Amino acid sequence: MIVTLSLFGAATLAPLLFRRIGRSSFYVLAFFPAAGLVWLLAQLPAILAADQLAPTESEASPPGFSVPWLPALGVHFAFRLDALAALLGVLVLGVGALVLFYCARYFKNDDPNIGPFGAQLTAFAASMFGLVTADDMIVLFIFWELTTILSYLLIGYARTRIYARRSALQALIVTTFGGLTMLLGLVFLGQLAGTYRLSSVLAAAQSGAPELTGTAADIAVVLILVGAVSKSALVPFHFWLPGAMAAPTPVSAYLHAAAMVKAGVYLIARFAPGFSTTTWWHPTLLTLGVITLLVGGWRALRQRDIKLILAYGTVSQLGFLILIASIGTRDAALAACALMVAHALFKATLFLVVGIIDHQAGTRDIRKLSGLGRSAPKLFWVALLGAASMAGLPPLFGFVAKESVFEALLAHTGLPEEGLFGVSVAAWLIGGVVLGSIATFAYSARFMWGAFASKPGLSPTPFRPVPWTFLAAPAVLTLGTVVLAWVPGVLETLVEPYAQLFGEPAEPIHLALWHGLTPALGLSAVIVAVGVLMFVFRSAVARAQDKLYPVIDAERFYRYAVGGLDNTAVWVTGKTQRGSLQYYLMVILIVGAATPSVAAIFLEQPVPLSALAFESPAQLAIGLCMIAGALLAVRANKRFLAVLMVAVTGYGMAIIFALHGAPDLALTQLLVETIVLVAMVLALRSLPARLWTANPSGNKVLRACIGIGFAAAMVAIAIAAQAGRVAEPISLSLPQLAYEVGNGHNIVNVILVDIRAWDTFGELTVLVAAATGVASLIYVRGRGDGGRSAADVEPGSVDRFSEPIHAPSRKTATLAIARYFAESAKEAWLVAGRTLAPERRSIIFEVVTRLLFHSLLLMSVYLLLTGHNLPGGGFAGGLLAGLAFVIRYLAGGRYELAEATPMSPGTLLGSGLAVAAASVVVPVAFGGELFQSVALEFTLPIFGEHKFVTSTVFDVGVYLIVIGLALDVIRSLGSEIDERAEERNITEAHDHVAGSEEGVAS
Repeated sequence: MIVTLSLFGAATLAPLLFRRIGRSSFYVLAFFPAAGLVWLLAQLPAILAADQLAPTESEASPPGFSVPWLPALGVHFAFRLDALAALLGVLVLGVGALVLFYCARYFKNDDPNIGPFGAQLTAFAASMFGLVTADDMIVLFIFWELTTILSYLLIGYARTRIYARRSALQALIVTTFGGLTMLLGLVFLGQLAGTYRLSSVLAAAQSGAPELTGTAADIAVVLILVGAVSKSALVPFHFWLPGAMAAPTPVSAYLHAAAMVKAGVYLIARFAPGFSTTTWWHPTLLTLGVITLLVGGWRALRQRDIKLILAYGTVSQLGFLILIASIGTRDAALAACALMVAHALFKATLFLVVGIIDHQAGTRDIRKLSGLGRSAPKLFWVALLGAASMAGLPPLFGFVAKESVFEALLAHTGLPEEGLFGVSVAAWLIGGVVLGSIATFAYSARFMWGAFASKPGLSPTPFRPVPWTFLAAPAVLTLGTVVLAWVPGVLETLVEPYAQLFGEPAEPIHLALWHGLTPALGLSAVIVAVGVLMFVFRSAVARAQDKLYPVIDAERFYRYAVGGLDNTAVWVTGKTQRGSLQYYLMVILIVGAATPSVAAIFLEQPVPLSALAFESPAQLAIGLCMIAGALLAVRANKRFLAVLMVAVTGYGMAIIFALHGAPDLALTQLLVETIVLVAMVLALRSLPARLWTANPSGNKVLRACIGIGFAAAMVAIAIAAQAGRVAEPISLSLPQLAYEVGNGHNIVNVILVDIRAWDTFGELTVLVAAATGVASLIYVRGRGDGGRSAADVEPGSVDRFSEPIHAPSRKTATLAIARYFAESAKEAWLVAGRTLAPERRSIIFEVVTRLLFHSLLLMSVYLLLTGHNLPGGGFAGGLLAGLAFVIRYLAGGRYELAEATPMSPGTLLGSGLAVAAASVVVPVAFGGELFQSVALEFTLPIFGEHKFVTSTVFDVGVYLIVIGLALDVIRSLGSEIDERAEERNITEAHDHVAGSEEGVAS
């Protein structure tokens, strides 16, 4: 957990670091995974000595960490560092540190995107380390999706290139599909096991728990495997990985050789001890593994881009890895881990070599590269060792890993006996692995020949010298490939605790460079011989490939599927999005009325025999007023009258709430209706006065029937729901819950900021996002901030030309009013009100504003602070403060509003969300839980005893957000429209003056 948090912290600070020291910041970032690697190596003795199956809470378990997150659902932030997690952690941190070190010379210092890139790559390392150490299946899925999102951003680094954007989106769609499918499987499996703790689920599965056997468990496992094979680019999902080569080469070296694509392999290895005996495990993974091994190797031989040769080679090797990891025996597990380490070392090396070639030579095309073996000998030897290890040649670790795979396959243990056409499964697998390994040798030779050989007819490719800091990372990885081949026991010691989970075979295999003259060595000799022949006769192989080009192409199918989805979306949008508000309302009302009505009919919902129309004459009177307002709104021929009549229904509802003893709801409804009314009236200034600018559409009877039908359906549903209650209402226990749990008497407010605070926080986030989106539609470069201040505006100039003055008497009166306001403005409280034209100012309104503004603000603060026990709260208080600013705007115009609110709406929205988020996480720092509130009781002199509940801080965030939203509404529908109207009027006035002068001249 410490390593994960430190890496995320480094990612957060990375953009600031790059602004100061440029690309050398990669050296600083490389320190964090390197330090994490040192810490991890220090934990190895405890990891190896621990019982790999022991529960996390026991003393014999591997090092771990766990805190409750969602206790009611059994979800914990749980992490566990066992042998398999340690192995993957070494790869994630070690290769990650080297890749970050390499980036310091790969990127240019003036590249403006390296700051976000460094942050994303570091955050990816953190997410990957969190994934391999997560001991809760829900937490594992979260880190799984974080790697998906970050890989999308990293692949799309060159966002100005359409190929990069398309490849990034392709990878995102494919891996997200697999991830969501995997989530279903994880939830299904967690429900079957009764826990989401991964170690507990695997221990139960290994012990043969009956709930984890049978069809249900098989379905859950298959769903999980979909996520694994999509992430690790197995057929039919393999096409996204070569497309991801649009990313910078360090991304390819890390994500697509050593880290991200290993996530699927890790998942298979993690679940194999408990679920390798399920029905569909072997048929699915062995078949897809062999097919992917062969398809990737075959496609690699067709490539002319050395990076794509490695990309398709990675696809092939991933099929090889999952094939051996899925067998489910001790020997196969040991071989899979060895091959995983070997692949990370040689493939990361070769990708980094490709990056150097591309950086120094400016091309990756084998038809243009020539003579690099002589011009860059050090780079050549590094690449040669990596390619030889990939081809499985001794004395390198790739050979050791491949030999162990052959030994495990030749042992036949853990594999089904019956295969196709009377041939055993082991024989089919050995044949597939031999063919795939031959292709691996051939494309390894093709890579070295294409990148470094001197080709006839081509002059040597210009190549700049390679600095040692650039070559250091691939050289270190190559050194690991050489050293591990001579001391493979080091890796076997680390992997053995994991391999022992499958049981001890009679004759276990061991990692070694020399096993003697064995059948595995004979297979290796055959592979080398045939691979040499394939490379020598590569022209004949290429001609055969041209004739056997696949008819079924997964990438082509993906493009057709996405294109078909786009065409369907366009068709549906054309049929439904007609640009008619009446049509949209008709669809909404019909669906809203028909769906629950049909459901009630099929469910045979009992129909209440009686209903109470009203409880008091006051309710009847208010109801009649609301009906009258609705009818007048329908019949109104002017927009303003229609809006006022609609507001009557809203105010009537507020009174109904008050009559039912719900003052908090009544207050909120009253304030919401008022602020909406103001917004509507402000917006009406940009619309024609009359409701219909042309002949109204027909079908009045149909529209009336739909409206009445919807209303009748809602009434019937409400009555039926009330009559159908069979359990005791939860509302009866809310007063006790509000006081004992939320420490408040105001049930509504306590529910919002305490009992269901998660929902409220989510709604706040959506509200801020929606406000930002709406503001971006109105303002091009901001929320209207940063304009002229009132001091820069000539007194009485704003809106002067909105009404032309013709009569001399009118002009005289206007000048008199201007002189009066000029004198009174010297000590005016409405400092910006003097900017308005005199005919636009109102003495009465300004006096009323002076009386009400501060009182309303104080009242809003009162509602905020007393809302936990009395009617009010942050929402109501924010609305009241917003109305105070509305009054200030109406009295003094947009400059007065700017003077009254020096803080922009965006800042208020962000600050409110930050305050709310802080109140969420601060309790965790003191040992509490998210959203936990505390009641503080204290006594103050004079004021007496007081009780403060910390959830009020969350309410303060709500208060700021609502004020920011109200200011956004006023500025967008008020100030912005004012400014545009003023510019239009000034232009018209100037045109009028110019026309008059031209007439006089003529």
